[in-house]
Amino acid sequence: MKKITIFFTFIICILSFTSISAQTKFEKEKAEIGTMLDGFNVAAAKADFTTYFNYFADESTFIGTDATEVWDKKAFMIWAKPYFDKKKTWNFTSLKRNIYFSKDGKLAWFDELLDTQMKICRGSGVVEKINGQWKVKQYVLSVTVPNEVVDKVVAEKTPIEDALIKQIKSN
Repeated sequence: MKKITIFFTFIICILSFTSISAQTKFEKEKAEIGTMLDGFNVAAAKADFTTYFNYFADESTFIGTDATEVWDKKAFMIWAKPYFDKKKTWNFTSLKRNIYFSKDGKLAWFDELLDTQMKICRGSGVVEKINGQWKVKQYVLSVTVPNEVVDKVVAEKTPIEDALIKQIKSN
């Protein structure tokens, strides 16, 4: 009986160490991703085109607040270049961020509330570790709408988006 107890104690210790080790690894990765996302936001605020776009993977997608804004990296760079050239970019600061990992730790996804010129927005996306660095594979920017005013917002956007819905359905 004593040997069984010692064996199970040994197994529990190994499992605990493995679990703590995995959590510690993900904490390090979380910090790296947080630093990367903060740098991503600072690069945009400073209108640093090269640094900002180096945070994106070569094969990546940016989805903006307008329903028509879905760009691959190259198209987003073309769209954004005039704003960066004029130093009229965006300044987002993370208020709260959540980061989650795939089991193998090679992919992570995040959501965050952002303080922006549009008030609170939500940034969310997927990042992948590529050549030792976390890169944005997909980024989605959404404007949050407080429940108390959603009916007013829907009334305001209805004529614009009804036309878009009709166009999308006809394609």
